[in-house]
Amino acid sequence: MLKQQLNIKLQQKLSPLQIQVIKMLEYPTVELEERIREEMEANPALDEGREETVSEDTDFDSGGDDDYDNDFDLTEYAMDDDIPDYKLQTNNHSVDDKDVSMPLSGQTTFHEYLTSQLELCEADTKTRQLAQYLIGNVDDDGYLRREIEAMVDDLAFQFGLSITDADMEKALVVVQNLDPSGVGARDLKECLLLQLRHKQTSSTVVLAERVIDRFFEPFSKKQYDLIARRLGLSDAEMKEVVAEIMKLNPKPGNAFSTPAEILLQQVTPDFIIENDNGRLSVVLNNSNIPDLKVSKTYNNMVSDYVGNKENQNREMRDAILFAKQKIDAARWFIDAIKQRNVTLLKTMNAIVEEQYAFFLEGDDTKLRPMKLKDIADKVGFDVSTISRVSNSKYVQTEFGVFPLKYFFSETMQTASGEEVSNKEIKQIIVDVVSEEDKSNPIADDALTEILREKGYVIARRTVAKYREQLNIPVARLRKK
Repeated sequence: MLKQQLNIKLQQKLSPLQIQVIKMLEYPTVELEERIREEMEANPALDEGREETVSEDTDFDSGGDDDYDNDFDLTEYAMDDDIPDYKLQTNNHSVDDKDVSMPLSGQTTFHEYLTSQLELCEADTKTRQLAQYLIGNVDDDGYLRREIEAMVDDLAFQFGLSITDADMEKALVVVQNLDPSGVGARDLKECLLLQLRHKQTSSTVVLAERVIDRFFEPFSKKQYDLIARRLGLSDAEMKEVVAEIMKLNPKPGNAFSTPAEILLQQVTPDFIIENDNGRLSVVLNNSNIPDLKVSKTYNNMVSDYVGNKENQNREMRDAILFAKQKIDAARWFIDAIKQRNVTLLKTMNAIVEEQYAFFLEGDDTKLRPMKLKDIADKVGFDVSTISRVSNSKYVQTEFGVFPLKYFFSETMQTASGEEVSNKEIKQIIVDVVSEEDKSNPIADDALTEILREKGYVIARRTVAKYREQLNIPVARLRKK
């Protein structure tokens, strides 16, 4: 049964300026520079330079001029049947959307390098074609993760080719003989064996190959004593074997191209902390960010239209509608950047105030427990806003460059009830592990007891969590 109802709803909607500000908060300095360049290319009403004082006749922010609004009704004009061409263009992506596409490298890629070597291989045409197909399935680490049977089935279903497993294995041998050695392996064990078999034969290499082939699992668990007993090796011989295996590359693909992590190590700080005889001040790193203003040409265009009521034809209205939209977009963009800067400075000043002792001395033990909510309450912003500010932002200090997230930590209590940062506990774990006897490393239970003796009430699972966050392996894997 159909029934009509009248409901009253209260809804909140974000204005274009609010959306701009939210997006701007997420941008680190380098991305903001790129975003400004893109906006200046897309919006001709946005110019580089300081904002000039605009007279009342040409002030079209928000409400605009009364005469202009009365004489030029944009809503009424938009209902005209003859819609301007630029209004017919559509784009499903906002100009504010982040461009997450990866930059293209100008050098030879890993897969191109492998393909170029096929031309020098002594193999028939069919084997070369299958080897080319296998290279396409090799991942960036240099491994062939797919099963031979699955690739044979793909070639049969997609291309109607009758290929046997033996044909594919023959082509795989060709790929595994390419440089770098170890490429085309299906697991770590095969990768290490391929590299050892490409080495110049020696007694140590032969022993290393035997260890990986027969005792790979015990070796991965560092059970060296067990392996030495089984093979009848002395401690000196076992050390030579371990040293030989440690020279191998577990990810042969990474040896050819520059890893993305290395490229990302160059960080541009968003804030700079200046220390003037113990007085700290925060400066935004906006040295490469230009001042922005609304184009005087576009303001004059709208001003001339308002003052010239005799020559208001359709083409002129098209131009003025376009100009006003671009002026509004430019003003929103400029205001968004201003609000971003204010928000960032307020947040960073609050962080410095909370962690003042650290910024003065650079001592990690001076870091106080601090959460996102603590800063949000201090500056009067929402927690999500503080999260956006701290994400992907860096601060330059006298003691190095730190990510903002470095200063946020959990709160722990000592036996005396004093609140301390978990970074203090992590530093103790690092110090204890660095000084341990590597032939008998300290287990998590013993680490827990050491911390309790120092007055830190902490559970074993918490110690294990902190150890993992510090990228410290378990005790048996630290054994040497």
